[in-house]
Amino acid sequence: MSARRHTPIVVGVGDIVNRSRKVEDAVEPLQLMLGAIQKAVRDTGLSPSAATALQTEIDSLDVVQSWTWPYPDLPGLIAERLAINPLRRHQSPHGGNQPGLLFDEAARRISKGESRVALLTGGEALASLSACAAAKSLPPPNWTPLAEEVNTVFSPTTRELQANLGATHSIGSPIQVYPLFENGFRAHRGQSVLDNHAESAQLYAEFAKVAESNEYAWSYGNEAETAQSIGTVSQKNRMICTPYPLLMNAFNTVNLAAACILTSTEHARELGIPEDRWIYALGGAGTRDSNDFWQRPNFWWSPAISRSLDAGIKASGLEKGAIDLFDFYSCFPIVPKLACHHLGMPIINPPKPITLLGGLTSFGGAGNNYSMHALTEMTRQLRKGNGKNGLVLANGGVATYQHVVCLSSDPRRDGLGYPDCNPLPETVTDVQVPAVEEKADGVASIETYTVEYDRNGPLRAHVVGRLQANGHRFLANHADERTLSELCSTETEQIGRKGTVTVDAGGRNLFSLDGEKSRL
Repeated sequence: MSARRHTPIVVGVGDIVNRSRKVEDAVEPLQLMLGAIQKAVRDTGLSPSAATALQTEIDSLDVVQSWTWPYPDLPGLIAERLAINPLRRHQSPHGGNQPGLLFDEAARRISKGESRVALLTGGEALASLSACAAAKSLPPPNWTPLAEEVNTVFSPTTRELQANLGATHSIGSPIQVYPLFENGFRAHRGQSVLDNHAESAQLYAEFAKVAESNEYAWSYGNEAETAQSIGTVSQKNRMICTPYPLLMNAFNTVNLAAACILTSTEHARELGIPEDRWIYALGGAGTRDSNDFWQRPNFWWSPAISRSLDAGIKASGLEKGAIDLFDFYSCFPIVPKLACHHLGMPIINPPKPITLLGGLTSFGGAGNNYSMHALTEMTRQLRKGNGKNGLVLANGGVATYQHVVCLSSDPRRDGLGYPDCNPLPETVTDVQVPAVEEKADGVASIETYTVEYDRNGPLRAHVVGRLQANGHRFLANHADERTLSELCSTETEQIGRKGTVTVDAGGRNLFSLDGEKSRL
C-alpha cells in the first residue's frame, strides 16, 4: 500500500524593501528576512494567536545564501530569533535558481509527509552595505558580528575567477558571458546588431513599466526607463560588454527580502487558514548546463532552460497553453528571450506576462533571491484571479543552473500527487559539444564574441572561435587594435568572420580578423 500523499500549498508570502541608503538606516539581511517572515505569517489570514501557533510548527527552514553578509549559520540565527526549532535548517549554495529549487523540494517534502510547515526566505542589503563602505563605516553599525572581516562589497563581477581557460583570457563573470549568448542568438536568427539592440531596449522598457507599478521594486516611485533611455549609450548608460549597456545589466545594489510559507491542504484546514489564501504548488523541474561556458553545445540555445521549461510544465500536469502568467528570470535580456523562443512566444509584447516583477535591472537583482520575489508575487497575482496557472523560471550562474516551478489557484487537474522527484538529471550530459583547444593556432572563424568596455572605451575583445582545420573551439582575446575596433562595429555581422588565432608568450590565444570582411 502506498503512503498517503498530501497536497502542498502556499499559505503566506511576504516581501520587504528598505529604500534608505543612509548609514544610520542600514538594516542587515537577517533583519530584513525576519521582517519578510513576519509579513508572510500575517499573510495567512490567521488571528495573532493562531499565527503564533503556526510559526511554532515550522519544521523546515530553507534560506537562500546572502551575497551581502557571510553569516556562518543564518538558518540558526533565524530560528533563534523566531523562537522555533525546525528539524531541517538549510542554507543554499549561491545561485539564482535556488528559490525555485528550494520551493520545489519543500513542496515535495510536504507532499510526502516529511514536513508539515515549511519556511523559505532570503534577502540582501547590498545598497546599505555599499553606503556604509562609501562612508568608511564597515562593519555597518549593529550588524551581526562575523569571525571574518568584511571590507568590500560582494559583486559577481569583481570576484576572482577560478584558474581555468576562462581566467587565462580574463572572462567568466556574468556581464561578460551572457553577451556571448545574446550575440550568438542574434546571429542564429539572422538579426542585425541594430535590430537586436532595439529589441532588447524595447523588452526592458516593457519590464520597466511592470516594475514601475510594483510596490516592492527598487525603482518603484520613479518614472520608468524607456526604450530610448535604455538603448541610448551615454555617460550614465555606458556600454559594459557589447551589446549590453548598463541598463541591460542586473542592478544588484538593493535592500530586499522575501519569505514564503508552505503547508498541506489538510494542515491548513486544521490551522484554520482561509482557502482564499491557498495557492497550489503543482510541480517543478531543473537541471544545469556545463559550469564552463566554453563547454556548451552552442551559443544560441540553452538545453537546461528548454528542458527545465518542458519538464516543469509536464511535471505539473499542464500544457504550455494553460499557463497564464510567467516570470522569467532576467538578469540580462537573453534569458527571457531564450525562454520565449523555446515556448514559441513573441519576445516583444507577448500575449501573456513574461515578468511579474520587472526584471533584475528595474525590480532589482536581489542577489540569489530574485525568484523568491517572483514566487511571492505569483502567489498574490493568482489569489487576485489575474490568472489560474503560473510558471516561474529561476536562473543562476552564467545561464548555467535552471529551475522551473508551477503554481495554481486550483489543484492539479490530473488528480495526481506532487511529483516524487525532479524528472531531470542534475546535469545535461547528452548534448554534443565541440572539442576545445586551450592553445589554438591557425585559420579560424568567430562563433560568438563580446567587447568589454571600461569608462574610457573598448578594453578587451572576448572571442569564442572555431578552427578551420578541425572545427575545434577556442577562447581568445583581440590580437590588435584593428580587430578590437572592428568587433565594436554595429554595422557588420562579426559572427562567421574569418581570421587567424595564435598563442602569445603567456599562453593566451589572440585572434586577428582578416583585413577583408571575409567569412569561412
